Amino acid sequence: MVVVGVTLPDSSVGVVEFGWVDQVAMIGIGICLGAGILTLGRSRVDADASGVAVRNLFVRHVYPWAAVRAVRFDRHSSWASLLLTNGDEVSVLAVQATDREHAVRAVDGLRALLAQAKAAEPARPPLLYED
Repeated sequence: MVVVGVTLPDSSVGVVEFGWVDQVAMIGIGICLGAGILTLGRSRVDADASGVAVRNLFVRHVYPWAAVRAVRFDRHSSWASLLLTNGDEVSVLAVQATDREHAVRAVDGLRALLAQAKAAEPARPPLLYED
């Protein structure tokens, strides 16, 4: 679009007249489309022993492993998701089905970190006490 905007002829011959405003508009549209496409590639997931950080498009959320109940990646899902203990489900756009083996390794790694964190948690006391 930027190339089209720069090379758009500045003439008044014919039915349609293109001026410098049209050139600037085409450049602006090209920049907006490019920024939108690049934004889709910003998705990221970082995990360590303390928790997992998920960035989808513009928003970044950090969850401790105690807040994560499970890591899901269903057969027909486009991307993985985190099931939280409060019942919410958070999409992980950085782990997509189109990545195939890389996505499977990423989900396995997240599940291993979750299992380590769950094993390190102390056992909860019973909710009901015997008299």
